[in-house]
Amino acid sequence: MSTLQAHNSKLGKRHARESAAPPNFNRLAGAYRWLEYFTFGPWLARTRFTFLPRLANCRNALVLGDGDGRFTARLLGANPTIRIHAIDASPTMLRALVRRAGPHADRVATQVADARLWRPDQDGDWDQPYDAIFTHFFLDCLTTTEILSMAETLRPSLSLSAVWVVSEFAVPPGLFGRVFARPLIWGLYCVFGALTGLTVRTLPDHHLALRAAGFSLEERQTRLAGLLVSELWSLSPGV
Repeated sequence: MSTLQAHNSKLGKRHARESAAPPNFNRLAGAYRWLEYFTFGPWLARTRFTFLPRLANCRNALVLGDGDGRFTARLLGANPTIRIHAIDASPTMLRALVRRAGPHADRVATQVADARLWRPDQDGDWDQPYDAIFTHFFLDCLTTTEILSMAETLRPSLSLSAVWVVSEFAVPPGLFGRVFARPLIWGLYCVFGALTGLTVRTLPDHHLALRAAGFSLEERQTRLAGLLVSELWSLSPGV
């Protein structure tokens, strides 16, 4: 059995269940930015933008679940040649993303879809391999198995030099993680579960999933004592 197959088997046993319906973020679109600032101030935005200066050579990007589009707008402004394919299950969020893109909206293609089920070949208007994927505070809405399945589906549509930028919550080791971070994350899950129907209640092991799908972690930076992480992944050699 290959390493990837072994990981698949392990994940299947740990997370064997049907994917639930995607959460409904439509009614949060207008207040999303203020909810974020009220809870974490500028720190989520700073986490999203960590690797932005390193992405000047990207030309075709896939953005999954960017919410109201603040990262997409910043990326379009920083990179005048990039084209962005934005996927989200919420049409309201996608409309907010396009509005926020402003004069750069002509470089954005949007598609309403559940990212867990979406296939790159479903959009015939996009015929170039992606050289970047962005998932900012999105993977925490999925299970480990769903991330693995999604990563395996997306991998063939990437260029050999593609990067995957991840921004996420994390439970750091030690007292801070046990006493503060873990209860805080559980509380966030409860709130967003009540507001959107999100059924996930624990952080997935996206490291395990991405490595099993053939990606390697290149760089990791943390904020707020490890509660927030920014990661840069690339395709593993020979995969």
